[in-house]
Amino acid sequence: MPSDTSGFLVLKRSDGIGDVVPLRDAERYTAGRATDCDVVLKDDLCSRRHAELFRGTAGWSVRDMSSMNGCFVNDSRVTGTHPVAPGDVVRFGRTEFLFLDSLDHLPPVSDNSGEATITEAGEGYHITRRADRTKYLPQQAAPTAPTLSADRLSAAETVGILYRLAVDTASARSEEELAGQVLDALMRGTPAEVGAVLAVSDGGEVRTVVHKLRGNGPQTYHQVSNFVTREVMSTRQAVMAENVADEKHLRNRESLTEMRATSLICAPVASGDRMLGLVHLYSTGGVGPLSGDDLEFTLAAAKQFADVWERLRGRAGLTAENESLKAQLRIDTELVGKSETIQRVVEQVGRAAGTKATVLIRGESGVGKELVARAIHINSPRRDRAFICLNCAAITESLLESELFGHEKGAFTGATERMIGKFEAADTGTIFLDEIGEMSGGAQAKLLRVLEGQPFERVGGNIPIKVDVRVVAATNRPLEDSVREGRFRKDLYFRLQVVQIDVPPLRERVADVSLLAEYFLKKIVRETGRKRTGFTSAAIRKMSSHSWPGNVRELRNVVERAVVLGGGPQIDETDIWLSPLDLEAGPSAALVYEPVPLDEIEKRHILATLEHTGWNKSRAAEILGIERSTLDRKIKGYGLKR
Repeated sequence: MPSDTSGFLVLKRSDGIGDVVPLRDAERYTAGRATDCDVVLKDDLCSRRHAELFRGTAGWSVRDMSSMNGCFVNDSRVTGTHPVAPGDVVRFGRTEFLFLDSLDHLPPVSDNSGEATITEAGEGYHITRRADRTKYLPQQAAPTAPTLSADRLSAAETVGILYRLAVDTASARSEEELAGQVLDALMRGTPAEVGAVLAVSDGGEVRTVVHKLRGNGPQTYHQVSNFVTREVMSTRQAVMAENVADEKHLRNRESLTEMRATSLICAPVASGDRMLGLVHLYSTGGVGPLSGDDLEFTLAAAKQFADVWERLRGRAGLTAENESLKAQLRIDTELVGKSETIQRVVEQVGRAAGTKATVLIRGESGVGKELVARAIHINSPRRDRAFICLNCAAITESLLESELFGHEKGAFTGATERMIGKFEAADTGTIFLDEIGEMSGGAQAKLLRVLEGQPFERVGGNIPIKVDVRVVAATNRPLEDSVREGRFRKDLYFRLQVVQIDVPPLRERVADVSLLAEYFLKKIVRETGRKRTGFTSAAIRKMSSHSWPGNVRELRNVVERAVVLGGGPQIDETDIWLSPLDLEAGPSAALVYEPVPLDEIEKRHILATLEHTGWNKSRAAEILGIERSTLDRKIKGYGLKR
């Protein structure tokens, strides 16, 4: 465990514990449904970016990121930023986490086993116990992990192994590595001399993934009785059995003698209705028979194992898909397409990524400028460090400087504690500043100093802070006009535009529409669980003939709407809803020149959009491709009235 880890989020489940997320002091953690969040929440009541956790001078805090259903600390709704203390229950949507500062501070375990004792015989074995619940999961405890020994462990020691297993398996990269970690834990917590993890296919075939042997035990692994395996797969219960090998079972005497097992445990590894595999443990009597406590411990480990194994299999499928895209694009990126224009962007990303140069990304709203910035980061030497995003138009001018550079306690009303800014959080990493043209003059001056390698100070502070941060900025407006009008610093403009990457609008790469639609369909189907197999040719033709003024973002929304509302296995053209305003703005629309300033054109267009939506500002902002706060400022600046 890293030395700078000072907190843990422990997922609470109805049947016990889930994942354990270590929290490091210098990191900020996002939680939400989006797959690129640090804590991914598989919860339809959660927003894509639901909340943020970070450590300030007073300890850990949680900040609600304008989520739909809110964040709660001990059932109190979070407004803005709220401190969290050890023992607090933090809830996002319906997903609950226990916040701890140490795994040693967990409450003691209960002795309610929920165990049923049943005796059945078959193929030379008596099944002496069955269990589908375990006392080790409903409550929690954490001890020092024991050394390998035949001695019986205390309940606290056993649960400690389970918690360590939860932490360790989070880093597993393959099925074999994960199964090996589970067996290591089981053979530390039980006197079993032989252990194995078996995978079960959808057709019921069983194959051995990994097996392990204790040093002083048998030197060969023999698969456990088919009778026991069938019982576990049919009942979904963990069983403990003893080898009776009496005259009644002489036909099995040879295999039993070869196996030399006096007692065995077999536990199911199941996720929902799907049987993923089995855990087999057996003892030859050298260190004593397996017990009921060993059965419950094995079942607890198998339940934790199932969740991680299921996610690992899902990631393996996603990785295979990503590897296919990487083969197309030749660099690690989520930019999907085969058109010449997008390939040119990919090549520019590849050239710029390995340097320290500041990059300015230009393009219309919704073209994927953040994806380009992320591709630059993950292909750079800073890939293992922080990637921090900030939309300069989404934060009021008075708070933007504090958000970027941090503030000291008491610097302004509401500054109840010191807060580090995005630049400090991104030290040695990359910061992405979207809509850079909306940045205030004071923040521009500080940003220029940082780009020139000079230190900065937190708002209300006087301590110089120097960071090593690569800046990637983006804009959907011509910065040159802002420079001429005195709203953007000329020196900052030239400092930002070291490398410029222009991202083309979707209408200029129509050949990519079908590829992007298929990509979004697979992603949304995985997220929602809906069964949609593809698009009809009529649906593809309809999407390919659209002008996509909202660009890739609009296409994703169209596909998501079709997946959610469509009825058939395939998405047809009747499922593809395109805004009439979009159609009016298509490539066939007549262009009439009028010698008026750009501001006047923008003013007219915003007013027309507001009237089209009945002055529904949220819908108008979505059509215009800008933040609601940006639209409010423009309405006020242009003096627009209903």
